[in-house]
Amino acid sequence: MTFKFLAGLTISAYFLIAILLFVFQRDLIYFPSATYAHTLTIEPFLNEGERVEVVVLNESNANAILYFGGNAESVVHNSVSLANAFPAHTLYLVNYRGYGGSSGNPTERALYSDAQYIYDIVQKRHANVSVIGRSLGSGVATFLASTRAIRQMVLVTPYDSIQRIAQDRFPIYPMTILLKDKYDSVDRIKEIESRTLIILAEHDKVIPLKYSVRLIEAFPEQQITVKTILGVGHNNLSDGDEYYVLLQNFME
Repeated sequence: MTFKFLAGLTISAYFLIAILLFVFQRDLIYFPSATYAHTLTIEPFLNEGERVEVVVLNESNANAILYFGGNAESVVHNSVSLANAFPAHTLYLVNYRGYGGSSGNPTERALYSDAQYIYDIVQKRHANVSVIGRSLGSGVATFLASTRAIRQMVLVTPYDSIQRIAQDRFPIYPMTILLKDKYDSVDRIKEIESRTLIILAEHDKVIPLKYSVRLIEAFPEQQITVKTILGVGHNNLSDGDEYYVLLQNFME
């Protein structure tokens, strides 16, 4: 093979992969959860022509918590543990668009819009609203806290921006151009006034520590508390009691 042919083949492969990344990028970010049979209370929020199903726990309390989960999380699976951890809070566990019975497709813009819409309704019912965002949901939580009055915020295994993670994973591609959903949390910290708890997993391989550290460093020191749960990874962080004790102590 000639050098010219090999160069052409390499260039063609580069642009083909770039096209595939652009077209299928959301399949690498979102993994919608299935709809599971349960007896929990579901409240539908109708926003922009879509039905967003929210699991409501411990109804009619003065204080509320909005919960935004991970990119493959079925929020109903955490319902019992969260309800038991916060008996004095009404909890709203959000099924993103396309997740767990909600209609539509998940995108950054859509998740932000739904978060604000749900908050604007919920805050009229409660004295205070706090927010918990886990993994992907940490980006939704930081956006909401930067645009609405949030009493307290918990970020579980958060990242500085999905764009930075994507750029590190695909260093030869201009992800700032290719990426549609950037979730640039770190640049929103200056707009957030909520007291914040960040919970990390010692052996997190999904969101390595460096991405969380950059986010942590953007907060004023007096505004945040950082806790690391030892011996766990990204997905089993909430399996033990320590996770819920940290949440309870902070919210109280």
